[in-house]
Amino acid sequence: MTHTPRLPWQVKFVLLALIWGSSFLFMKVGLSALDPIQIATFRIFSGAVILALLARLTGTRLPRDRRVWAHLAFCSLWLTVLPFTGFVIGETRVASALAGIGNATTPISAVLAALVLLPAQRLRPAALAAVGLGFLGVIVIAEPWNAGGRPDPLGFLIVVLSGACYGVGWTWNRRFLADADLGGLSQPTALLLCGAVLALPGWLTWWGLHRDTVATPFSLATHAGTAVGDGRHAAYPIWLALTCVAILGFVGTGLAYMLQYDVARAVGAVVSTTVTYLIPVVSVLLGVLVLGERLGVAQLAGFAIVLSCAVVINRSGRGPRGAGSSPSGPSATR
Repeated sequence: MTHTPRLPWQVKFVLLALIWGSSFLFMKVGLSALDPIQIATFRIFSGAVILALLARLTGTRLPRDRRVWAHLAFCSLWLTVLPFTGFVIGETRVASALAGIGNATTPISAVLAALVLLPAQRLRPAALAAVGLGFLGVIVIAEPWNAGGRPDPLGFLIVVLSGACYGVGWTWNRRFLADADLGGLSQPTALLLCGAVLALPGWLTWWGLHRDTVATPFSLATHAGTAVGDGRHAAYPIWLALTCVAILGFVGTGLAYMLQYDVARAVGAVVSTTVTYLIPVVSVLLGVLVLGERLGVAQLAGFAIVLSCAVVINRSGRGPRGAGSSPSGPSATR
């Protein structure tokens, strides 16, 4: 018999904000020891391993329908492989705080995905207007008029697109997997197992292209330091970098996915996705206070615009959770 921990959803909600908000710091520090592809792959594999072990211990039954697995594989591409890889690559060029801000665009992309995948769902004018204003906020953050002091354009574009992946993935989940959730660890475990399979070819391809400098797929990268996003570089001890990557995988992926599904099942997707507002706040505070990163006035102003738009979208863009719906609104998983 499966045992469900009696932990209030409010506690899980706060834990999610702290776990996902700190993931950007862990990725930044991890770059001192490992390549972005290594970090993303380990994150997916370790998350899948911990959930698979927990699923086995609790007697969790995984999906059996091939159609369900096919949709889970597609969702996992957008919810694990692409964003996990994109965020850590982006952080080689921009600050972790800025990467967290880029993550706030998830609700915007979810509205656009819903227009295509959920034609029966009506989107109110306020939500559509917030999408346009949200794009304006992204432009303000990017500061295209300031060639000298703006964030790295490519790095910022990568983190924004990575955040947008979640909107696509969770909307697809909502469209095709609303009635396929078996409860417990079933769907999050299956999702990460699919991600592990999808990440393997990219990881091996990366190693094949770098065999002259990387002895094995697990070899440490030879970084002189990891860029902090404002022209400075910081080097961290190897043990600290590896510890951060381990926490990112086992806690920031495996445990976080389990908590996210629990919260959504308890209070619905609308409430659970409001954690999106807290994640970038945590990432900015940790980036500034712990890593010594700096954000300009334009980045803070643009962040305020994007975050306000996310609130409007969440309140006006979706109706209440229906009976039998899955926890598959535009989540903020990192």
